Amino acid sequence: MSKIVKAETPAYSGSLTINVTSSVGLIPINNATITISYSGDPDSVVQTLTTDESGITQTVSLPSPSLSLSTEPSEEMPYSEYNISVTAPGYEPVMISGTEILPDVLAVQPISMTPLELEGPDAPEKETVVIPDHTLYGDYPPKIPEDEVKPMDESGEIVLSRVVIPEYIIVHDGVPQDPTAKNYYVRYTDYIKNVVSSEIYATWPENTIYANTLAIMSFTLNRVYTEWYRNQGYNFTITSSTAYDQKWIYGRNIYENISRIVDSIFSNFLSRPGVRQPIFTSYCDGNRTTCDGLSQWGSKYLGDQGYTPIEIIRYYYGNDMYINSTSYISGVPSSWPGYDLSIGSSGQKVMQLQQQLNRIAQNYPAIPKIAEDGIYGNGTADAVRVFQRIFDLPATGIVDYPTWYKISEIFVGVSRISEPG
Repeated sequence: MSKIVKAETPAYSGSLTINVTSSVGLIPINNATITISYSGDPDSVVQTLTTDESGITQTVSLPSPSLSLSTEPSEEMPYSEYNISVTAPGYEPVMISGTEILPDVLAVQPISMTPLELEGPDAPEKETVVIPDHTLYGDYPPKIPEDEVKPMDESGEIVLSRVVIPEYIIVHDGVPQDPTAKNYYVRYTDYIKNVVSSEIYATWPENTIYANTLAIMSFTLNRVYTEWYRNQGYNFTITSSTAYDQKWIYGRNIYENISRIVDSIFSNFLSRPGVRQPIFTSYCDGNRTTCDGLSQWGSKYLGDQGYTPIEIIRYYYGNDMYINSTSYISGVPSSWPGYDLSIGSSGQKVMQLQQQLNRIAQNYPAIPKIAEDGIYGNGTADAVRVFQRIFDLPATGIVDYPTWYKISEIFVGVSRISEPG
């Protein structure tokens, strides 16, 4: 029998919200029961929550260590770890062990549940997801140095003639040479959010998070553009090994501020004049290991001093590095119109937006159904606002760049449910 723990008000705390969906299709799970306990004392329940019709829990405050432990290198764990147990009628129970709560930031824990009807020889194995140590705290191998610009085959066999944001990244969860490691198909923006949350602390200055996100995206897009591993005979895009690539952790929580930054700049990468490929931007922690690229802890201190993201980037990579972007984004029905859609907007893009929101509302009934008339009125603004709240975007009721592409992403996700795999 679990005991309920009544903790005293802690000196430091972080926030947590949990998002529960079915592993089959993008279907939110209503009335899932969630218990949260300390990882070090799993029988001591600190919170019991229930998901709403959008598969989301209320946001709860949880004790965390001192802020100073994540803003200076420390031998002491700078985050608290929690176990999250989830049950829902018709679904396999799920246990997440090691959700990381940092002070003063909102952690978002995504959970995917397998329907019971998938049990049997073809069903995914039941598993407990164990989140290992953060890279700045745990013991991970340092990056093997690589050139920042890769030699490209000049025979005309290059698959990509331009930089394209892929819909999915195939992550090999181990070193390249390990054939037993699993491959995971991960949506590009979800991959970046996971890596940034695994590689730096969400308590760092926003400009530091921007700069590190740019380096992580450029690193990733270099692997995509050069087809680095496919050209070596492998069937994946990138690995989760810090010796070869950057840390991606299956099932880990992300952070709201990191998610917001990634959604706003996901089509960006770093370039040098005259070089077509995204620059392979090496980086290291700058405390236990050093390298020729960005120092993570050093970038934190530059952010403290008010350096902008591009100033941080140029401090480590040189003054000829610049932020580039691509308009080629895979897996979306239509590109952003190039301007915000808000009350008074009209036309084909508005109608398309309304059609997509109405399809999403079939899965997420909290979103009100709206007229598909191509006129952006109060009803459309209200539906956008609800969508933004559900998917961790600022609830402005205005369709800006991040909102347009998030609506496109979710629309594609819900539309695929009935399609054959």
